[in-house]
Amino acid sequence: MDLHLRDKHILITGGSKGIGLASAQAFLVEGARVTLVSRDAANLARARQQLADHDAQRIPTHAADLRDADAALAGLNAAEAALGPVDVLVNSAGAARRTPAAELSPQAWHDAMQAKYFSYIHMIDPVVKRMAQRGRGCIVNVVGNGGKVASPIHLPGGAANAALMLVTAGLAAAYAPQGIRVNAVNPGLTLTDRLQEGLAADARLQGIGADEARQRAVSRIPLGRMAEPEEIARVVLFLASEAASYVTGVNMSLDGAATPLVL
Repeated sequence: MDLHLRDKHILITGGSKGIGLASAQAFLVEGARVTLVSRDAANLARARQQLADHDAQRIPTHAADLRDADAALAGLNAAEAALGPVDVLVNSAGAARRTPAAELSPQAWHDAMQAKYFSYIHMIDPVVKRMAQRGRGCIVNVVGNGGKVASPIHLPGGAANAALMLVTAGLAAAYAPQGIRVNAVNPGLTLTDRLQEGLAADARLQGIGADEARQRAVSRIPLGRMAEPEEIARVVLFLASEAASYVTGVNMSLDGAATPLVL
């Protein structure tokens, strides 16, 4: 199936590792041009090495702390100066620290919104407005199922995720007349670097070891395993493509049926 992504400009925030990096690989295989934005320049350099099979000129990188709206705008401007207007924005940057409820503080709630919610909003806001002026574009937000099902170790991050789901649905409705689609994927447990932090917090809450916490987590997934980043990336790729041309305003769970909800 031709996904019509060749030569499209894909901007991926959080593109230096995890689901963002897996998404970059998937888009490059389809012939797209991919800008990676991440806070850490060293991580971006390592990401380019991992993508060395592809033309480096198709993979510019920009270091930006997306918690800062000005830094996000500067990153966008640099990306478009290098590769032209952004056709697809994939947000995968930022993660709220997983913390048992008894260890939370007001600052933890603020930090979660800055790390997850505003790091997305600061890029979405200028991108969607520019897409609207051109009359086309697509946004895919990698959010997380913690915004649908409250977890005792992920309350601030879950609140940020829930807000992003509402933003996804709301912007889809607001900008559909301008030819823009906005969707979100909500991964469950996925084999990324961030997984260990969540398992450690879960272990503290339950008073067990990290290995046992991992085994218990897997036992709650009907598919019997955690997701690979590449499996999430393939859904991101589909939602960004012309194959999903009538899909917008969707918040899609990807958790192996761990939370079988009817929405």
